[in-house]
Amino acid sequence: MDIREIQDLIKFVSKSGVSEVQLETKDFKITVKTESSSKDKKETIVYAALPQAEVAASPAASPAPTSVKTEQEKPAADANLVTIKSPMIGTFYRAAGPDKPVFVNVGDEIKPGKVICIIEAMKLFNEIESEVSGRIVKVLVDDSTPVEYDQPLFLVEPA
Repeated sequence: MDIREIQDLIKFVSKSGVSEVQLETKDFKITVKTESSSKDKKETIVYAALPQAEVAASPAASPAPTSVKTEQEKPAADANLVTIKSPMIGTFYRAAGPDKPVFVNVGDEIKPGKVICIIEAMKLFNEIESEVSGRIVKVLVDDSTPVEYDQPLFLVEPA
């Protein structure tokens, strides 16, 4: 199973209203659970059991919980802004490496197809490209922090 298939499975679980999906092959087992909290916010939790050699090679890290503003908490000035959201679960990086320049800064003009960040998922570095034209108004995530599927990353003033 590759990263795209895992992303599709997560999207399916998020949109379908199914509370849990389990998939098991001879190489791995993956469980995707969706739980509703008291504020009707949905969380997607992914558990994946990898072969022992890969598990031993990668240190375990538990992502810190992140807070996401609801539509009611956003200021009225943000009403005309476009939100670029994370297409997957992983670790957000603003640059291709520690000694490399960031892809975009506040005030930069972007066009569809321009790489705006990288999200690392399962040791794969995925370049995230803009789907809108405009100017970056705010970066909503700190560098090297975990992000969830559909979490807001950038606010863009459309061109």
